[in-house]
Amino acid sequence: MSVAYHHGIETVEDLSGPRPVRTVKSAVIGIVGTAPAGTFNEPVRLYSEQDAAQFGPDLPGFTIPQALKRWAEGGAGTVIVINVLDPETHVDAVADEDVTFNAVTGRAKLAHGAISDLVLTDGADVTYVLNTDYEILDALKGEIRALPGGAIALGSTKVADYNHLDPSQVLAADIIGEIDIDGNRSGIEAFRLCQTLFKFKPKILIAPGYSSQNSVRAALDTMAQKLRGVALADAPAGTTVTQAIAGRGAAGAINFNTNSGRTVLLYPHIKAFDPSTGGERLEPYSQHFASVICRTDLARGFWKSPSNEPIPSALGLEFPITGSPNEVDSEANALNEVGITTIMNEDGILTWGNRTAAWPSETHPINFLSVRRTADMIEESIELAQRQFVDEPGSPAMITTVQETVAAYLRLLVQRGAILDGRVWWDPAENPPEQLALGNYTWCYDFMPPTPMERITNKARINMGYLAQLSEQMASA
Repeated sequence: MSVAYHHGIETVEDLSGPRPVRTVKSAVIGIVGTAPAGTFNEPVRLYSEQDAAQFGPDLPGFTIPQALKRWAEGGAGTVIVINVLDPETHVDAVADEDVTFNAVTGRAKLAHGAISDLVLTDGADVTYVLNTDYEILDALKGEIRALPGGAIALGSTKVADYNHLDPSQVLAADIIGEIDIDGNRSGIEAFRLCQTLFKFKPKILIAPGYSSQNSVRAALDTMAQKLRGVALADAPAGTTVTQAIAGRGAAGAINFNTNSGRTVLLYPHIKAFDPSTGGERLEPYSQHFASVICRTDLARGFWKSPSNEPIPSALGLEFPITGSPNEVDSEANALNEVGITTIMNEDGILTWGNRTAAWPSETHPINFLSVRRTADMIEESIELAQRQFVDEPGSPAMITTVQETVAAYLRLLVQRGAILDGRVWWDPAENPPEQLALGNYTWCYDFMPPTPMERITNKARINMGYLAQLSEQMASA
């Protein structure tokens, strides 16, 4: 309040007291991969299928459109996409491809999509003119058409030379990315820009088609550590159950030799519909599992395990996995036992597994994926809420305000079912005068998320005493 003389009325707003804590966004997928269209090596935020269309159609070899299709099927969450396919360098030239124009429609389809620099000839001396003799209907799909009145006869075969984007040229180094000499970030490294660009970060990191490489898995894990997220890693296609389990050890031949609490190991690949052939194709489990996490987060909360949830677009598995919830000696149970999340294919195709790769070397409840993610959301949300208190005077009133802010948030989480209980306190031992003199203030808090009911045990017995009741009933009849 001003000490200046004032003959009249004034109002002084008092904004002291605890502040509400906003929980950070949990259902955010970060995808790094290849697309036939869209921005190159920059994070792009997507909220809808309409947004996703900028990365082009689902074409063979390109990973991003396929992953976005699985995200859209889940109908939940936000996606941040990084397309590492460079349209200037990841290009292949095709020469002397025979192209036959349909005798009725005049249409033809090239062997590749995402084309450029198309030249059509008769294979000898005649070069046909674009938009006079033929037109490109869809460069992304490689579809062309002979024009009426042009020099290309319906039903004829011509020769095509063209360039097309080639995702097979993308290497693990492109996916991992770097910070170049000018400070530009690429690949997985570009996820570090998301907080600045969008005010939130991806929490579920995937690189479908690439995370089966150990270098990419490790890079995803490192980024997950920095972002307080989780990385989803696929086993290589063709991996057997025995190889997947063996991969958890030092002698394993695949990318599963990690005990990181930030990585979820996924096996096997999933069979899904292939729009290019009308049949089935194998897809990485990670893009399906990421969609399930988002859907579960928004429907039930991030404290609900994504295990035992349906996978809508799954038609089958690369390899059949034996298993039933009441069967101990099954492949599904053996995979879970060593920290691999798999699939239960009984009454529908379901996700099956609660643990991160920290299990079984880490037995603390934090090895549960839902507990790990709940802790992440709580800790980051509290930190962001406390930012407004940084550099405020360390008075008793302000110390109480900070403490009550955290306490109110923990109470809210209890009400929502996110935690069983939690408390916050000021510990004098953590705040000696010499630390306060340096401007260092410390609060302690604890909490406990509910663990998944991974194992349900029923103890049943035959009670012969009920026979005596039967005898008594008959005697009195």
